[in-house]
Amino acid sequence: MKKSNDLDFEYKYGFSMPSKAVYKAKKGLDEEVIINISAMKNEPEWMTAFRLQSYKVFRQKPMPAWGADLSEINFDDIYYYIKPIEKQANSWEDLPKEIKDTYDKIGVPEAEKNFLAGVSAQYESEVVYESINKELNRQGVLFCDMDTALKKYPEIVGQYFGTVIPPHDNKFAALNSAVWSGGSFVYVPKGVRVNLPLQAYFRINAERFGQFERTLIVTEEDSFVHYVEGCTAPIYTTASLHAAVVEIIVKKNARVRYTTVQNWSKNVYNLVTKRSRVEKNGVMEWVDCNIGSRVTMKYPSCYLMGEGARGEVLSIAYSGSDQHQDTGAKMFHFAPRTSSRIVSKSVSKDGGRTSYRGMVQVMSKAIDSSVYVSCDALILDKESRSDTYPLMRIKEQRTNVQHEATVEKLGEEKLFYLSSRGINRQEAEGLLVNGFIEPVTKEIPLEYTVELNRLINLEMSGNVG
Repeated sequence: MKKSNDLDFEYKYGFSMPSKAVYKAKKGLDEEVIINISAMKNEPEWMTAFRLQSYKVFRQKPMPAWGADLSEINFDDIYYYIKPIEKQANSWEDLPKEIKDTYDKIGVPEAEKNFLAGVSAQYESEVVYESINKELNRQGVLFCDMDTALKKYPEIVGQYFGTVIPPHDNKFAALNSAVWSGGSFVYVPKGVRVNLPLQAYFRINAERFGQFERTLIVTEEDSFVHYVEGCTAPIYTTASLHAAVVEIIVKKNARVRYTTVQNWSKNVYNLVTKRSRVEKNGVMEWVDCNIGSRVTMKYPSCYLMGEGARGEVLSIAYSGSDQHQDTGAKMFHFAPRTSSRIVSKSVSKDGGRTSYRGMVQVMSKAIDSSVYVSCDALILDKESRSDTYPLMRIKEQRTNVQHEATVEKLGEEKLFYLSSRGINRQEAEGLLVNGFIEPVTKEIPLEYTVELNRLINLEMSGNVG
């Protein structure tokens, strides 16, 4: 039996269900696998050609020589496509029992009922359930999985797919472009404000599986949407790969908030490319919370293309034993009077490693732009590590740039004060960590803040001191 201070023992999403998939591709990747995926989805010829070309790019691209250690990823030992059910369900009762039980445990039905305007649930390679609020339909908001969008809205998908993140961007973007399946499609018409969050759940159940969802969000002028994603997986001794691509188009005066609460188990390599293009006076906000996974490499970015555009990244990275969270943000200022703000908080303990990796670039003629970067690291023991790799390229003199970074330990004075008030050390450490990350958690919807704080306290329990 595992010791009680083993974090995996406490991971409540670490269960797995019996696999009853209706189709499972052969292990490994070649053109035959890609053609079969596209054929099973009955895709247009242009998408099949896009996949095959992306596969060629993937084979040519080298593995990243920076960041976390990816040497244990074996692309030949992964299943790239698993179809869990024959067709998508419109009600929970229509889902197979093992899938329904999985999402009941995670809390999808309750979340849908209480908080959300729309829910999309992905299990392995496919979205298995969707529910759309009738008010969204009345407003003309489109929210479905990407496979459905490709069939029902080919003009919109064809116009934007792969334009923000092309396959040649990096090796894992190319891999996603070759084998993508599922993910979310959101289209918000001009002047429409979606007042409740749209949410997607991504669940890996199978062993040695790669999940490659593709998300595309397009917001027309003067619109607003908040999209929330949650991610979990069982605990296996073998590695799984999650390599998503998220493309967001924020048009004039529109605003998008994209919140992630990632709690993958410690056998998952989480290698994600997320990018937005922001037009005049548009606002893009990334709220990125990374607690789980063995390795995470993720740097949400904003391309500020229109005058007055604004980008913001608020991120939390928590790294325990055998974890490396290599996270950060990228901001590119292409137009005058654009502004960006990056606030990064990281916590490392039990030999875990966190890294902030950021890039800010202000192009010439992006006059009167402003940049703010703050990256704070909390290290809880001598075995843990935190690194900061900030890069700034400022090509315009009329720019206001602020950068600050701190590294600290838990203060013994604060711990002593809390203990003198009857709070034991373990609870006191949890309170101080939650206080440290509070500038980010206050930006998350209340129900997710509660869950995030609970997860942090769970990770802290019995492991510090």
